[in-house]
Amino acid sequence: MLSEKEKLKKLVLVFNELFSESENTELVIGAKEPFYQAARNNQKAMIFSREDYFSSALHEIAHWCIAGKKRRELDDFGYWYEPEGRTLTQQQVFEQVEVKPQALEWLFSIACGHQFYFSADNLSQSIDASQSFKNAVTQQLNHYLSEKSLPARARLLANSLAQAFNQQLFN
Repeated sequence: MLSEKEKLKKLVLVFNELFSESENTELVIGAKEPFYQAARNNQKAMIFSREDYFSSALHEIAHWCIAGKKRRELDDFGYWYEPEGRTLTQQQVFEQVEVKPQALEWLFSIACGHQFYFSADNLSQSIDASQSFKNAVTQQLNHYLSEKSLPARARLLANSLAQAFNQQLFN
């Protein structure tokens, strides 16, 4: 069984091998906070994952896989982010925009043989992910697993990760 650090090294290798040249994007682990830095001034775009957390890297990659070309030209894809301490109403908005990224994170977790956890990302308020959110993420994952709507970069990465981590992904 691979340690978290070994999984991260493998993930970085697979991601960067696939996308460093073709998409001008690299995955970097170990940042204090997750962040997407758009490419500029002959520098590659960088996906920074939080500290050495495998799930953080998978989650940030999921956002990148969903973001279209115009969004990938903007730092953090131009998304809003309400930090820790969201109200219940703000949390509901957060959950609406997190369905697809968390479903992709779950798919990538399966491809890597890694445990997936739903994230409400609001620990200070003791607000857990709602059941309706969990249901929506599960439904979206099942849709992705059928490959009917899986974004091309996500499909390529999921298949490459499944191969690198010796996992069965699609039947």
